[in-house]
Formats: sequence, C-alpha cells, structure tokens
Amino acid sequence: MSYLCRRIRKLLILKTFEELGVSEGIRRAIEEMGFVQPMPVQEEVIPYLLGNQNDVIALAQTGTGKTAAFGIPVLQRIADKPRPLMGEIGRGLPQALILAPTRELCLQIADDLRDFAKYLEGIHIEAVYGGASIEQQIRALRKGVQVVVATPGRLIDLMKRGVARLDDVYNVVLDEADEMLNMGFSESIDHILEGIPEQHNTLLFSATMSREIERIAKGYLHDYKEIVVGSRNEGAEHVNHVYYMVNAKDKYLALKRIVDYNPRIFAIIFCRTKAETQEVADKLIRDGYNAESLHGDLSQQQRDLTMQKFRQHTVQLLVATDVAARGLDVDDLTHVINYGLPDDIENYTHRSGRTGRAGKKGTSLCIVHSREKHKIRNIEKVIGKQFEQGQIPSAEEICKKQLYKVMDQIVKADVDEEQIAPFMQDISRYFEYVDKDDLIKKIVSLEFGKFLAYYKNAPEILPVTPKSREERGERKEKERGKGNHKRQPTNDRRQTTEGYRKLFINLGKKDGFYPGELMQFLNKHLHGHVDVGHIDLLQTMSYFEVPEEDAQRVMKYVSGQQYKGRDVRCNDANEGSKPSRSPKRTASPTKPTKPTKPAKPTKPIRKEDWMQFLNPKGMKLKGEIPNFEEEGWAIRKPRKKK
Repeated sequence: MSYLCRRIRKLLILKTFEELGVSEGIRRAIEEMGFVQPMPVQEEVIPYLLGNQNDVIALAQTGTGKTAAFGIPVLQRIADKPRPLMGEIGRGLPQALILAPTRELCLQIADDLRDFAKYLEGIHIEAVYGGASIEQQIRALRKGVQVVVATPGRLIDLMKRGVARLDDVYNVVLDEADEMLNMGFSESIDHILEGIPEQHNTLLFSATMSREIERIAKGYLHDYKEIVVGSRNEGAEHVNHVYYMVNAKDKYLALKRIVDYNPRIFAIIFCRTKAETQEVADKLIRDGYNAESLHGDLSQQQRDLTMQKFRQHTVQLLVATDVAARGLDVDDLTHVINYGLPDDIENYTHRSGRTGRAGKKGTSLCIVHSREKHKIRNIEKVIGKQFEQGQIPSAEEICKKQLYKVMDQIVKADVDEEQIAPFMQDISRYFEYVDKDDLIKKIVSLEFGKFLAYYKNAPEILPVTPKSREERGERKEKERGKGNHKRQPTNDRRQTTEGYRKLFINLGKKDGFYPGELMQFLNKHLHGHVDVGHIDLLQTMSYFEVPEEDAQRVMKYVSGQQYKGRDVRCNDANEGSKPSRSPKRTASPTKPTKPTKPAKPTKPIRKEDWMQFLNPKGMKLKGEIPNFEEEGWAIRKPRKKK
C-alpha cells in the first residue's frame, strides 16, 4: 500500500524544466516565451535525449509540444560541444539536421529553435525549403550553420550541388514523419539518411505509427526506444468529434449554417483538392465571410501573408488543403471543419490535432453525405473515440445566436468618455424624439438585418433519409426479375448518390491508381473543377461518381489520355466496363423475323426500258440511238483519222 502511495505521489508532483536537466540559457529563453511547466511529451523525451545516445520514436499528437521536446535537447547537446575552428567552412558544418514535410512547418520549427537558442552563443539555424531563393540559402550554408531545418526535396538539391555537407551531423530529427511518407518522400528520406555518418542519433516524431514508419525504424534506427504519449494512433484528448449527415448538393449550405451558428468561430476548413479549396473560399468571401484560401497553387509570398493574417486573427476562416496547413501553429483554434473527409485516416488525426491544444477544448466537425458514413466508423476505430451526430441548425436557432452576439457586443462595447463627450449634446438633440425601444430596434437591425433577410427565404436543407430494408429488398427483387435473371454487374450493386452519375475508368490498383491519383488526374486534364463522390477501386478498373451535369465533360476530356503509358478509357458505368463487340452468330435469332414477301417475277430487259434513265423527259436525242443489247456493248467502231 505504501509503495502504491509513493507511486501516486510521484505522478502527482509536477516537474520543472530545471529538474529535466535543461540548461540555464535555454530555461531563461523559454520562460520569456511563457513556458512554465513541461508538457507530457517533453517530460518523457527531454531527459531521455539528454542522458542517452539511443535512437527514439516518439508518438504524440500535433500541438502537444513536440518541437520543444526535440529542439531543446538538440540545441543543448550542440552547445555543450566545443566550437569548430574558423576556416573555409566559416562558422562550422551542420551538427543537427531536422526534416519537415512542408516549408510552413520548416519555417515554424526554425523560428522556435531560434527563440530557444536566444541566449546560446555560436549557434546558427537555417531553414532551407523550396519556393524560395536557393542562392540566398547557399550563401547562408557557406557561412556555416549548426542546425539545418529542411524539406527533403530542397535538401537533396543542395546536397547534389555540394553545398549541404552533412559529414558532421550526429543528430537527425524526422518531424511529422508519417506525413512526409504520405507525401511520397520515402525515397528522398532514404537518400538523405544514406549520406549521413553511421555514428548519429535519429529522433523520429510522428502522430501515428504506420507500416512505413516501422519500415524506416527497422532500416535506420538502432536500439531505439518508443515513447508514446497517450495511445498509439489515438485522437487528440481535448477534441470532441461531430459529424453532420447531408446530401452532397447541400454541403456548402450546411457549412454556412454551421459557421453562422458559431459567431465566434476561428477555424480551418479542410478540403480535398486545391480547386475545391479555392472554390469554397471564393464562395465564402462572396457571401460576406472573413475567409482566405491556402493551397499549393499560391505563391510563397501569398501563403506567408495569408498565414500571418490568420495567426494574427485578422482572418476568421482559413480554407486549406492538408499539405498547405502542415506546420500552421495557431493558438485558440476553436474548430476544425472537414468539408471533405480524407482517404487516409492518419490525415484526419493531423487535422483534428490542430485544435484542442495546450489543454484547451476544441471541436472537429465533419460534413459528410450518406456514402461517407463508413469512413466515420473507420475513424472511430482508429482514434478510439465516438463521433456525435449533429443536427444542422435551423434558421430560427441561427438568428437567435446572432442576435445574442449583437446584444453582447453592444453591452460590452468600450466607451471613451473623453472622445465622445464633445458630440453628446448633438447626439442627444438628434435622438430627442426617438423612442428608446425604437432606437434599440434600429441599432440591432443594422447588425442583425442581413441574417434575418437571408434566412427568411433560405433554401431548406432536407434530411438524409436512408432507405429501409423493405425498400431495398423490393428494389433487389425488381432487379432480379429483369433481364432473364442475369447477374447484376459489380458497379450496379452500390446505389449511385442522388444527383451524381457513376463512371468507369480502365485504371485500378495494379496501375498504382488510388483516390489521390484519380483527383490529380482529373484536375490535370479537366478544364475547371469537378466534385467527386464515392470511389470504388478494383485491381484493374475503378468506378467514381461525378455530378450529373459534369459527366459528359469528364468522359470527353479523360478518354484518350495517357497514364503511365496506358491509354485511358472513361465511360458511363451502366454501359459496362468492356468495349462493345459484335454479337456472335447463333442458330436461333434473338429477334423474331418478319415474314418474307414472295419475289416478283423478273421481266426481260428491252431497249425501250433503258431509255427511261437516259431520256426521262422524252427529249429528242441527236445521232444514232446506242445499241444496249448485250452483244452491242462489244461492237466498237474505229475512230476516224483526222
């Protein structure tokens, strides 16, 4: 019993950064940044990395303090080593390498490390990433740096140029390793790790433990320790998960209602593609919402400006793709809205981890249609949490919420007595004969009127009503009774979403054709954006749904294209997946033959009968009438010599 009490007491005692072994210079810097007590992942990782030379795999959710968990010990180990001599390498070769999947995360990590190293002398940190001037990065590396934070693609480019010399690197950190592998950086990571000395430590940080992560661990980590904060692959602890079931055509209307029902929302809206991201952002801006888009088609300058405005809370809604939002570290994010569920459950874990940080509560909302419900169940199994099914707010509920917001703003408005005092006499005289109740109504209407006007005639969002078993049974019975009891083809077994049309494409898993590849292929060859519904992937073919009005355009521009050397064919799924062939001849005809009429007796052909074709109107012809008898064709008169 006494042993159990001691264990509980030990767990209840909160540690400090000093007890974890953090040096005085770093403690001074992080205290200025507002760090008071270490977070769970920092308590586990920092003392282990400072006291051991083993490799580490740390599984922790986004927003749990991972950057400080690996950044503090890496900087402290570099600071404890003697400085290199000045020479042709300037301030020294890199001693630590940190790889990140995106330039946004790369910049975020570099900024945090500079803050941690504020009072450490002789430590220089440089971020190298695509989309920026490579000449400037080359000059910085030639001057000498101790820590390089890089994206894999740009680092390999610098290695090939002989600028990024990793001969002295003894600390390697793979941050957001699962996302780097999802983005196709597996071969790049292999190439980079092969160019680093064998005597080094590898620190691998990930939100989930996938097979690819285990492969990297077995190939490049030696005698590693796995540190898990929470449970493997579980969702963020302080995030509740809600989904709204709507018809596919009502997704944007549902998004507007959810945003209107939460007047103080500060959210990221995740979309599946760059085109969809821009389309949703444009609609929100057009409808008067404070929104911006963030995706890969924007320039680096545009992306930096958008993220700066969002971090400063001057933008309320950020519509983004998964890749563009990586490394976007924003405080007080109230909601994450999944406008389209990702195909990979790990991406959902990263999305939801953007909110509910530092012990605060957050909400992850999903707007799904009936064909995506199975994805919700799969996510629940992985993250170990149940989704709550929400109801789309009614117009009355939204108007009440917005009204309370306006009233609260009026009551809590700060009044500067000195500034307004000179105008009060004129104001009082102007409103002298206006009734108090009328004045209140007018003030509220100025702010509240647009919601009343919109929701007065707002389109109704019909609830999704799944068919009962009896109805489905009747449909199957009808199908069985058609077509001489022929077996239904595979693509007809699943009902097509209302308003959508199912198409066939002759590419499948054997061709490396997955949902991501399908979306990229469509975006590349179509002139304009197209929504994609349910996707069925088979080994040699696939089926996917597009809106009825876009089906002909998709078939027109996709058919005849090339994919990895293969001719692509796309047609309506109901036409079948095989090209039409001429039917085989059989003894029994497929259609009843009409009774044949008896042939008319033939008459002997006379000279007068041929004349009707040459002289149908009875005109007189010059010269001798030709002999049209059978022997007459062979009689030829010799030409007269001139």
